[in-house]
Amino acid sequence: MKVAWRKIRQRVLLAATMGVTDGILTALTLAAGLLTSNRQSVTVSLAFRVAGGAFFSGAFVYFVSKYAEFRQEFVHAEQQLSLLAHGKLALTHLGNTALREAGFTTLVSSTAAFLGALCPLLVTMLFPRHQWTSFVAAHVALGLLGIALARALYGSALRWSLALIVGGALLTVIGIRLAIP
Repeated sequence: MKVAWRKIRQRVLLAATMGVTDGILTALTLAAGLLTSNRQSVTVSLAFRVAGGAFFSGAFVYFVSKYAEFRQEFVHAEQQLSLLAHGKLALTHLGNTALREAGFTTLVSSTAAFLGALCPLLVTMLFPRHQWTSFVAAHVALGLLGIALARALYGSALRWSLALIVGGALLTVIGIRLAIP
C-alpha cells in the first residue's frame, strides 16, 4: 500500500510540476511584450485570460500525450504477448483505468498551469512600477521547479534548473519580439 501511495504522489507531483512550468512559460511568452512596454498595464481580466489559455492548451496537450503514452504501452504489451487482435487492451478495464488516470493527471496539470500562469502576472499587478519583478519571480520559480523535476526524475538539479531558466529566458525574448498587446 505504501508503494502504491508513493507512485500516486509521484504522478501527481510530476503532473503539477509540469503544469506550473507550462503555465509560467505560457505567461512569459504571451505577456512579455506587455510587461516590457509602458503602454498598458496588466489587468485582472488579462491575467485570468492568459491563465485560462494556459489551462485549456495545457489540458489538451497533457491529456493527448498522457493517453497516447498509455496506448503505446498497450500496443507494446500486445506485441509482447503476441496477441492477434490489436487495440483490444485499451477496451478493457485496464484501458478505462488508463483513461481515468490520464484525465485525473490532466486536471492536476492544467489547474497547476492556470496557477503558474497567473502568478507572474499577479506579481506585476502588485508591483506595477517594477514590472521586471515578474520576470525575476518567474525565473526563480522555474529554477525551483527544475529542482523538483530533478528529484522526481532522479536527475541533476543544476541541469534541470538551468534548462528551465534558459528556456524561460528564451521564451521571454520570443514573447518580447511577438509584442502581443
